[in-house]
Amino acid sequence: MELRNILARHEGKTLEFKRDDTNGDSIARTAVAFANTAGGVIVIGVADRSREIVGVRDPLETEERIANLLADLVAPRLVPDIEIVPWRDISLVAVKVHPGPSKPYRVVGQGAKRGVYVRVGSTNRLADQDLVQELTRVGQGGTFDEQPLGDLAASDAIDMAAVNAAFEGIRTVRKRDLESLRLAAQYQGRLVPTVGGMLLFGRDRLGHFPDAWIQCARFTGSDRSVVADSLDVTSPPVEAIDHALAFVRRSISVRAEFDGARRVEVWQYPPAALREAVVNAVVHADYSQRGGPLKVAVYDNRIEIENPGLLVPGLTLEDVYEGVSKLRNRVLGRVFREVGLIEQWGSGVGRMLQACRAAGLPDPELREVGLRFRVTLYATREGLPRLDEVDRKILAALGSRDDGLSTAQVASHVNRTTRATRTRLRALVEAGLLVEIASGPNDPQRKYMIAEEPGRYTY
Repeated sequence: MELRNILARHEGKTLEFKRDDTNGDSIARTAVAFANTAGGVIVIGVADRSREIVGVRDPLETEERIANLLADLVAPRLVPDIEIVPWRDISLVAVKVHPGPSKPYRVVGQGAKRGVYVRVGSTNRLADQDLVQELTRVGQGGTFDEQPLGDLAASDAIDMAAVNAAFEGIRTVRKRDLESLRLAAQYQGRLVPTVGGMLLFGRDRLGHFPDAWIQCARFTGSDRSVVADSLDVTSPPVEAIDHALAFVRRSISVRAEFDGARRVEVWQYPPAALREAVVNAVVHADYSQRGGPLKVAVYDNRIEIENPGLLVPGLTLEDVYEGVSKLRNRVLGRVFREVGLIEQWGSGVGRMLQACRAAGLPDPELREVGLRFRVTLYATREGLPRLDEVDRKILAALGSRDDGLSTAQVASHVNRTTRATRTRLRALVEAGLLVEIASGPNDPQRKYMIAEEPGRYTY
């Protein structure tokens, strides 16, 4: 396990620091949250707030104690990788928890419903009943939208006119095709609609799923204090995407440019990025949740597109940025693919990035907020910290080193005094571009490294 790379990261979805192992319940909760979500590493011997590296007194005893407490406090049984990691003249203990195959995992003694935790950012969140059910489905290899609605008949519940409107120009869908599209399924000898069939084309879709709609709003300024315009999009998902994008178009600036004799509309935000963000929100929403619809919020300086549901267990934000795709809703995904709303699995975020970069805009920001997922598109680079030539030289020097550099070494690279360089380094740490690696505030061997998840900046 490469300790330098771990210490260069901030606590987050897959990393937690612990000063010691005295709070066994806290370690068990974190292990459970990692196993239920995307895995992660618990490092014993690093203060979680100050990031001071204190080490452990007896690493062998700590290793044994961690193994025993996870065996006693976590069910089903976890088999983490526990490693003693040397650092200078001390040792730390790293506990690597893999995403578990037998979800949901829980803390023993809190009960099957109260002891299930998931990882949200750098915190462990107690899973509610809907989330526990999703973890169970993931453990069993199924998805929510494939479940049959056994009290309904497919012929009565599915609106065939709406189905064929969505597939117009592609194919004619007949009732016998509903099962192959997984819009319907056999249940106790009858053909009944699936959850996905009801969400997409149900005659009473909002009666069964009252939060399956998109709330659009245009706010004046950069907060939610003044609402300038709003629209509730309650049409079926395939249509709803166009309606939501039409609302965004009328809410942002669109200027005209001429390509030769042809007039071209140039949107404030790239249409391709907006489209991908809305499509991803609709197809990846957790419709089993209750309490809030999908949301599209337009501000003066940004657009936020938000859906209920965290990332699918097993995925991290890094995975998503790299194009890794894991469908929460297979029925919705298949239909969206057939009607041309999804071009290639896992390519949506890549297209968002490319479109924003081509337009000279910051990369979209992807975040888990509470139990929801949010994509933010920024209109300009205003407000982003600017780097001058010296800052760029510092980042270039550190970017070429895997083991970091001391203040004096950085000062030599940029031809500045140690004092002036220290001020620069602190500012870059505060901006989230660098991290300090030290055993305390007065550590003479303090080093700086490029942050693994650097903040946004501009030149």
